[in-house]
Amino acid sequence: MAQQATGKRIVVRYERGAVRRIEDDVATEWPVTILLNGEEFATLVCSPGDVEDLAIGYMASEGVLADIAALEDISYDDRTGTVYADVRGVDSWMKESGSKRVLTSCCGKSRQGFVFYADMRTAREVASRDIGLTYESCLRMMNAMESNSGLFKATGGVHNAALFHADGTLLLARTDIGRHNAIDKLYGYCLRNGVPMSDKVLAFSGRVSSEVLLKAAKMRCEALLSKSAATDLAIGLAEDLGITIVGFIRGGAMNVYSHPERMKEGE
Repeated sequence: MAQQATGKRIVVRYERGAVRRIEDDVATEWPVTILLNGEEFATLVCSPGDVEDLAIGYMASEGVLADIAALEDISYDDRTGTVYADVRGVDSWMKESGSKRVLTSCCGKSRQGFVFYADMRTAREVASRDIGLTYESCLRMMNAMESNSGLFKATGGVHNAALFHADGTLLLARTDIGRHNAIDKLYGYCLRNGVPMSDKVLAFSGRVSSEVLLKAAKMRCEALLSKSAATDLAIGLAEDLGITIVGFIRGGAMNVYSHPERMKEGE
């Protein structure tokens, strides 16, 4: 039986001085193991949905799937939580060492920080272009991302991520209990369906850490929007990699942390 994204639990609810027992929706945590060419590669704890896309996005982020054409087959057994992936030409050294952190000047730049080896190998500078980003369009995209997350409204226990065309039109949205998983689901979908990401805007509900920023760089997104803040290392990497971070988008306000030259006033 396929896993559901939510479950029912009896909770004790306190509200306005009253205490009562109610049935509440809670987000499901589901372990998924990726078998890469017959060998265990990783186990992810995720929300049970878009699992094959999640696996593809994760493998691409980790550097073991350098080209979607190398993916010969993928299938998901929702009874056991197992993804079977056959990938041609896997770099065995990357498979073993790609998730090790190193102190490095990432992506050929001068800024140093602790990053994963796979990130150092796969993240590249994004070409700086005018994608027509305005303050008002950022507000609209963040609102659209939130309005497309029924799972968050039901449980309050997941992260949201969405991909938009440069004009602010929603392309797709995903949710997951793991903030990185939500982005990997977008990435995997785009790789599987040949959707170019270089002219897209990535919106995200969580904090912009260096790892999240590097995922955006691998996806070739030129702008990353968030309801939360960005870390110092993420901002530095964004400056080097040509990505505009717009954070704290809430209540009609926002902070532009990097490459503000892309922002325009008005429509």
